[in-house]
Amino acid sequence: MKNLSRLVSLIAFILSVGCSIAAQPNIVFMVADDLGYGDIGCYGAPDAKTPHIDQLAADGLRFTQMYSNGAECTPARTAFLTGRYPQRAGGLECAIGTGNVGRYDDAIRLADARDLGLPASFATLAPGLKRAGYSNGVFGKWHLGYEPKFNPLDQGFDEFVGFLGGNVDYFTHTELSPLEVFIGGRKPIKRKGYMTHLITDDAVDFIARKKDNPFFLYVPFSSPHFPFQGPNDDTGRMHPADQFMTGTRAKYVELLEDLDRSIGRVLKALDKADVSKNTLVVFVSDHGAMKPGINLPFSGWKGGLMEGGLRVPAVVRWPGRLKAGTVSHQPASLLDLTRSFLRAGGAKVGKLDGIDILKHVQDGKNDFDRTFYWRARRGDRTWRAIRDADLKYIYKIEGGKEEEWLFDVRADAKEQDNLMSKQTKAADRLRSKLVRWEKAVKPRR
Repeated sequence: MKNLSRLVSLIAFILSVGCSIAAQPNIVFMVADDLGYGDIGCYGAPDAKTPHIDQLAADGLRFTQMYSNGAECTPARTAFLTGRYPQRAGGLECAIGTGNVGRYDDAIRLADARDLGLPASFATLAPGLKRAGYSNGVFGKWHLGYEPKFNPLDQGFDEFVGFLGGNVDYFTHTELSPLEVFIGGRKPIKRKGYMTHLITDDAVDFIARKKDNPFFLYVPFSSPHFPFQGPNDDTGRMHPADQFMTGTRAKYVELLEDLDRSIGRVLKALDKADVSKNTLVVFVSDHGAMKPGINLPFSGWKGGLMEGGLRVPAVVRWPGRLKAGTVSHQPASLLDLTRSFLRAGGAKVGKLDGIDILKHVQDGKNDFDRTFYWRARRGDRTWRAIRDADLKYIYKIEGGKEEEWLFDVRADAKEQDNLMSKQTKAADRLRSKLVRWEKAVKPRR
């Protein structure tokens, strides 16, 4: 009887482990580059047709108050891959410059020491899911360090094909520097094709190969970031350097609609692999757009801390877990997704800066006030901002000139009515909280 009891217990344990593993959802995290809040259909785009992204929102959840934790690529990506404010890492408050260039004093110091990038010890999301049994792949834009020690394969990913810098020519896969930045694993590679399509090809292939076990697929697209090249614009040469950052709205929309079709291919691959019902799919932008993107109804652009630089579209589909057609007005940030992904995957969740935003929505909890902080540096320019409940304080210094704003972002989402002279005590309170936060996130290197 004693042996029988042990056998029954062992069988129960095995079944419980099996059920736990089976319940682990696949996670597909797709990130657009420089996409504005108002650039896609379900967020009010006046011109772009984005049926696949719109359908994701219709089938699941759409956030209206999702913030990036940085108004440029590098800090935003640092935040959601670590679950922490990017300031904690040091040197990553500004996009790493083309050719591995630091763009403000701390970043310049680290670049000179060949240490500008996200240290592997800071990585949280991919390593956590890997320890929970996931196969992890990243295909697309990395932008978290050019040095070999910052390779994704040392940060919890099993596979990597993509580019190291902030922008590449969509056809030659080179940037405006002599460095070889298109990488497969750890080595430079050569391939033919349009970058958005190559990223999608790799993502689709990963799904087909990993469908039988839990996987985390991170797809940081380069679109619609400049250079503004559509899929039919191959000239056989690199895009002219003096036109790298310029483009028309029509060309931007062309890139964006091609991106939407690529997202449709990824979703179709999930269907073909028969894993859609057990896959958590998230699509976001890394931060607000630069022109010719659209950040409406907000003011401001990429690189700045007005709402237009920070507020991003974010849609989530999780069959059986999130009700179709849900719209959440809960203030949230992209680093909240880190905790949500780890919890969904049954991974250990350590000390992070965000909340489990998906559980908040799943549980049907009431929206509540939160506090978010930002700091963005480039050259002699520094932006600082805090949103506390509905009030947002912003400070900017550049060229020795200081500016301050205080807005009620619920009543004045366009940030038109500066309340600094009307609510001085509130401004002082938020300024003090911001100073305390800056001390708390002081980097260790």
